[in-house]
Amino acid sequence: MVHIGIIGLGAIGQRLIKRFNEHSEVEVVAVCDQMDSLLAETTARLGGINGYTDYQQLIADEKVELVYVAVPPKLHHQIVLDVLKAEKHVLCEKPLANSLEEAEEMFQAAKRTNVVHAMNFPLNYEPATNLLAKMIDENYIGKLRRLQLSMYFPQWPRLWQQNNWVGGREQGGFVLEVGVHFIQQIIKIFGDVKNIQAQLELPEDPLKCETGIIATLELTDGTPVLIEGLSQIAGKEHIGFTAFGTEGVITLNNWGILKAGKNGEDLKEIAVDGKPYNNLIDELVKAVKGHDAEIYDFEVGYKAQRVLEQLRKI
Repeated sequence: MVHIGIIGLGAIGQRLIKRFNEHSEVEVVAVCDQMDSLLAETTARLGGINGYTDYQQLIADEKVELVYVAVPPKLHHQIVLDVLKAEKHVLCEKPLANSLEEAEEMFQAAKRTNVVHAMNFPLNYEPATNLLAKMIDENYIGKLRRLQLSMYFPQWPRLWQQNNWVGGREQGGFVLEVGVHFIQQIIKIFGDVKNIQAQLELPEDPLKCETGIIATLELTDGTPVLIEGLSQIAGKEHIGFTAFGTEGVITLNNWGILKAGKNGEDLKEIAVDGKPYNNLIDELVKAVKGHDAEIYDFEVGYKAQRVLEQLRKI
């Protein structure tokens, strides 16, 4: 049994609490949040476990083996460094940090320890994402001509994301919150990128995040990558990650719908095998127990941050 402490009980933290509770080999033994009412409700729901408003007390809790850091990005840096100093395993929400300098310091600190350091990049464990990578590897689309990431949001922050930071310029915005997942996938599937050029559309209020982006990047072989997006528009939310090749096209829509077609054909939805794929919590348990595991560590987070910060330059 792996005993977990959670710092940050907002929407993302609560989502993973549910998954932790459903897993037979992990147990949430402590939680931390500065909002007293949320802390009280969560500890009561979890059976009266230890609750803290000071994250240092959670880290010091002898029951806690692994700390899940689910606070806003600008708080990751110090908390994660303190977890690593205490030599406890750590799972950090994306993005790794709130600047490239912070991300590098966290990555270097993690390398000096013997603990598990992992990022919550859930697309790595999704069947549709893995089938997309497999079809590209098997040359379904032929030679890659272009990658494109499109992100459209009628409203940002989305209705379920109303808080005091996700719509702010300092540590919010859809490029950071959504784009980082696909930046990580681009690097994983296709390798590093270069020649990053980005144009942001920014509101007059200097505290509010971007409302649009057009960016061009290149893979190391020169293949172009286009990232574009808008918020505050008509229509429905749509996120599309598309690979165009000499022989066909494959696209992942809205996180889990995979479509593909050969040149001259319509795109058709591809059935995703229902077999269970590796999942984050299974892999964390393996890693903590010292077994080989599919973990995306702080080096992965740092590489994604390097691209992310160039896209968000203001």
